[in-house]
Amino acid sequence: MAYENSLDEKKDLKFDNHTDKIEDISESEHAQHLAELSSIEATAASKAAWLISITVSLGGLLFGYDTGYISSVLVTIGTSLGHELTSSEQELVTSLTSGGALVGAVIAGLIADKHGRKTPIWLACIVFVIGTVLQTAAYHLPQFAVGRFVVGLGVGSAAMVVPLYISELAPAKYRGRMIAFNNMSVTFGQFIASGIGAGFAQVGGEGSQAWRATVGIGAAPAILLAGLLFMCPESPRQLVAHGKVDEASVVLTRIYPTSTEEQRRAKIHSIEMSIAEATQTMVDDSVFKTLARIFTTAATFRAVFTACTIMAISQLSGFNTLMYYSATLFKIVGFNNATAVAITVSATNFIFSLVNLIIVDRFGRRKILLVTIFGMSVCLVVAAVSFAYIPIDLHTLEVQSDEIGWPGMLLIAVIIIFVGFYSSGVATVAWIGTELIPMEVRAVGTMLNTVTCWSTNIIIASTFLTMMKGITPSGAFGFYAGICFVGWLFVIFCFPEVKGMPLENIRQVFEHGFGVRYARKWQKENKQFAKINAANQGPVMGH
Repeated sequence: MAYENSLDEKKDLKFDNHTDKIEDISESEHAQHLAELSSIEATAASKAAWLISITVSLGGLLFGYDTGYISSVLVTIGTSLGHELTSSEQELVTSLTSGGALVGAVIAGLIADKHGRKTPIWLACIVFVIGTVLQTAAYHLPQFAVGRFVVGLGVGSAAMVVPLYISELAPAKYRGRMIAFNNMSVTFGQFIASGIGAGFAQVGGEGSQAWRATVGIGAAPAILLAGLLFMCPESPRQLVAHGKVDEASVVLTRIYPTSTEEQRRAKIHSIEMSIAEATQTMVDDSVFKTLARIFTTAATFRAVFTACTIMAISQLSGFNTLMYYSATLFKIVGFNNATAVAITVSATNFIFSLVNLIIVDRFGRRKILLVTIFGMSVCLVVAAVSFAYIPIDLHTLEVQSDEIGWPGMLLIAVIIIFVGFYSSGVATVAWIGTELIPMEVRAVGTMLNTVTCWSTNIIIASTFLTMMKGITPSGAFGFYAGICFVGWLFVIFCFPEVKGMPLENIRQVFEHGFGVRYARKWQKENKQFAKINAANQGPVMGH
C-alpha cells in the first residue's frame, strides 16, 4: 500500500535520524518529511489531555503534603507519643517515609510494565490512606514510625509512576509542562500542609493534639485521586506494547481530537518501531534481565545515569532539609513562631514551580539547570557564611542570643532565593528526566530514578541534624554548596537538551556519548519542527 511505503520512507528519514541518510536531501525536503512524520504532534492537544495530567498529578500532592506537614508536626507534637522526641528520633520518623518510598518505588517498578501505569497509582492511594490512619491514631513512637513508613510506600509508588505516565501520554510540545504539573502539585501540597500545620499549631496550648488533624487531612487527596483515576485512560505506549492497538488509537483520539486516522496510525507505527525489538521482553522479562540490559547497553546506561544524577543533585542539594526541618531550623535561628516563618519556604517553592511551568518548554531543560543550580550554589555559600555569625550551641542546637540580628535575616533571605532557584529548576527537571529513558526499560529505569530520589533523601533526612551538630551549620550548608557545584559541572558536560523531541527520537541522543553536541545539532536541524509546534500550539488548554 502507498501508506505503508510512505511510512517506510519516513522511517529511513527520521527515526534512524543518522546524518548519512539525510545528507543528500535538501533542507526543505527534510523539514517536510519531518513535519509529515510528526504531524500528529502538530495538532492541538485536547482539554482532556491537560485534565488527565492535572488529575494524576494529585499523586504529587501526596508527596508534597507529607513532606510539608512533618516540619510543623516535629515542632508541635510535644509529648503526644509518650515523650519529647530526641533529635535522633526526629531524624528517624522523618527518614522512615523516605525509606518506605524507596521500597514503594521498587514495587511500582516491578508491576508498572506488566500491569500498566494505573494499577500502581491505585495501590499508592490505598497504602497512603492506611499509613495516614496509623499516624493519626498513634500515641506511641513505634506506631507513628510504622505509619510514616507505610505512607512512604504510597508516596514512592506515586512519585515513580505519575511522571512516567504523564511523559508517555503528553504531546511532545507540552511534555515538559505536563510533567511540571506533577511538581507543581508537590509544591502546592507542601504549601497547603505548611499553612494547615501553622494554623493548627495555634490551636490549644501545651500538649495539644491538633497536629493529628494536620496529618489526617492528608488522606483526602489520596481518596480523590483513587476516584478520579477511573476516568483516566491507560498510556497509549503501554497499550501498544501489550498489543492493544485499537485501544491505543482511541486514547490518541482523546488526546489529539483533530488528528486524522492516518496520523494516528502513523503515530502508533512510530511507537511500534521504537519498541519493536523490545516489546516482548518489556512485557515478559524479569526486572533482573531489564536491569542487566540497562547496565550492559552503553547508550541506555548513559540515559538512565543522566536522569539519576540530576535526581541525586536535586535531593543532595539540601533542599529537603528545609522542607523537613524548616520550622526546626528557624526555631534554632531564634524565631518565636517558627512554623509561620516556615510557610515562606513552602510559598516560595510553590510560586516558583509555576515559573518553571511557564519556562520549561520555552527555554529548555539544560539552560534552566545551568542558571538555577549555579544560583543554588551561591545561595548555600552565603547561608554557610551567615551561620558563622549566629551563636548556636552545637550540643542542643539552640541559639545563644535573644536577638535574631542581620545574620538571621540574611539567612532567611538567601534560603528563600535558594528555594526560588531550586523550584524553578532542578526540582521539576529531575522528574522530567524520565523522558530520557528508552521505552523498553522505562519503568525499571524510572524505578531506579525514583530509588535514587528516596535513597539520597534518606541520607539528607537522617543526617541533617547530626551534621549541624558535628560539622557546624556552616559546614553542613557548605557541604551542600559543594554538591550543587559538582552538579553544575555535570550539567555543562553531560546533560543534553531534548525539549520538543518525540520520545521515540530521544533514544538516539545517547548513542553519541552523553549526546550534548548531538542534541544541540538536532535542535538546530529541526528548527522547522519547533516552528510547526509553535504555530499550532495556540492556547495552552488546546481545543
